[in-house]
Amino acid sequence: MRKLATMLFAATLSLSLAAGARAGERIGVSMPTQSLQRWNQDGANMKTLLEAAGYSVDLLYAGDNDIPTQVNQIENMISTGCKVLVIAAIDGTSLTRVLDVAKQNGISVIAYDRLIMNSDAVSYYATFDNFKVGTTQGGFIEAKLNLKTAAGPFNIELFTGDPGDNNVNFFFGGAMSILKPYIDSGKLVVPSRQTTQSQCSTVNWNTEESQKRMENLVSAYGYGPNGTKLDAVLSSNDSVANGVTNALIGAGFRKGNFPVLTGQDCDKPSMKNILAGTQSMSVFKDTRTLAKQVVKMVDAIVKGQKVDINDTTTYDNGTGIIPSFLCDPVICTIDNYKELLIDSGYYTEADLR
Repeated sequence: MRKLATMLFAATLSLSLAAGARAGERIGVSMPTQSLQRWNQDGANMKTLLEAAGYSVDLLYAGDNDIPTQVNQIENMISTGCKVLVIAAIDGTSLTRVLDVAKQNGISVIAYDRLIMNSDAVSYYATFDNFKVGTTQGGFIEAKLNLKTAAGPFNIELFTGDPGDNNVNFFFGGAMSILKPYIDSGKLVVPSRQTTQSQCSTVNWNTEESQKRMENLVSAYGYGPNGTKLDAVLSSNDSVANGVTNALIGAGFRKGNFPVLTGQDCDKPSMKNILAGTQSMSVFKDTRTLAKQVVKMVDAIVKGQKVDINDTTTYDNGTGIIPSFLCDPVICTIDNYKELLIDSGYYTEADLR
């Protein structure tokens, strides 16, 4: 039924687009959810910059990570004559058919931050260096525990994100490229023995889910200030880290005895935890930088100019290498948050109180 509907949609679309106006090109921006702070910021930044550049913008959020909603919204963006689609996919494998329609009608697609898989309709990919995000997190744990020279052993548990998010492969893979040799040698010990990406995943990057899993680990292995020592927790992003933090505070951990805990995105709750001495760090991915880059890419596509990319080897979506632009992530701790976040205007001091 879905395939038939898509075929009918494709068959009638060309006439609709032919009648569309060319002035003030329309750009479609599809974001996965408004339940995470970073996607609200990404969408708002991009809309503001695109409109300032003279484009008409359709910015839509797919409910709370609802795949059928995102597909329907993209169909509508195609039918209303969007020249370029910028898509942060909920599930990187769920958009092949609808993007086939986009390609048939000459619509360029930029995969935003999450690579869209198994579709040759993807023209470009704009993201941060996500493997570097992982190596930054793993390297932080390595440095804080002094793994290169300390005797150990140290206890660690591992948390990553949604299995449908292709970025997890890079976040987790990057971190484990640093940590796995220490696990293999026994200097790092994972008491739960949950070390594979699937075992460590968190559906929808959900805070409540990561909290439940950490609470179960606390119960099963006796983690606590007066129990089994927990030296570090790898968390691939802040929403997952917030759940871990909640569970560990519930187990009695406080500033001064909290495990090393990583994160990503510099969300306000996690920044407050960093200032409180619980979460140790977050990886700052300035959404303003990524939005500016995407607007440059959109502008080049619309004007028929060369699109600025800096990676042609890393990201294969199953149909071939996708030309990409990778922005640099930056480590954020209590020592440099003012320079990164406050002085740059990303947050105010009041935002983090």
